[in-house]
Amino acid sequence: MNLNLSDDTCYCYTGGRPLQPGRPTAVFIHGAGHDHSVWTLQTRYFASHGWNVIAPDLPGHGRSAGPALESIEALADWILALLARLGCEQAMLVGHSMGSLIALEAAARAPDRITRLALVGSVFPMPVAPPLLEATLSARERAHGMINQWSYAPQSQLGASSVPGVNLTALNQRLMQRQAPGVLHRDMSACNAYAAGFESAAKVRCPTLLLSADLDRMTPPKALGPLVQALGNAAQVHRVVLSGAGHAMMAEAPGAVLDALWNFAGAQPSS
Repeated sequence: MNLNLSDDTCYCYTGGRPLQPGRPTAVFIHGAGHDHSVWTLQTRYFASHGWNVIAPDLPGHGRSAGPALESIEALADWILALLARLGCEQAMLVGHSMGSLIALEAAARAPDRITRLALVGSVFPMPVAPPLLEATLSARERAHGMINQWSYAPQSQLGASSVPGVNLTALNQRLMQRQAPGVLHRDMSACNAYAAGFESAAKVRCPTLLLSADLDRMTPPKALGPLVQALGNAAQVHRVVLSGAGHAMMAEAPGAVLDALWNFAGAQPSS
């Protein structure tokens, strides 16, 4: 689905189903250097089982036009404007990595509009190592290699995959290559600069899921303590740690990610 937002064309994947009045809505927000396709299994399942699904390509990513936005705050405002443009009064937000910061900030800015919040592969603060940040600016292919090395569990880097015949790291590298030059650097810079996480977490009022993976070296579960404490005002905080996966858990453990999100969403009746 394409629509105009702030004079630019935005692409939203809807899980292969049209949006329907009366259904609950789940918004899936991708991470740095990615697009909606990282959520393929989860979005298609939700859309086939009673939910409206909105999985946008963020500005400048994938099939969405316009420059990539420079801050988490600007991206959160963009998500809220997208929901308003679509006439969506309330939604569950699901965000991975950079997308989790966007979801967190959006939930803080519009607590009455966000019914549930799922932060996947998330920590705060989310600093980016200086060598990686520099590589995203001056050596994209080296940056892609570093991201693959840190995002995937050892078995995935050796060729293991939940889908036989699919090379996960090669697939991710191609996805990052498809983004315009400068997009990955702007994304990583936005994560590195975001400073409002604890303040925003304190404003969250909806049930919140922190979904981690035990082999994640970019956002390790052990680093979640401060964010959990800051989310003390949320209605409920749920923590799930998946085994045998890394930061790229939607690719490495797609079924387990889906199960965690579906259970958290309340498993709305199919229709």
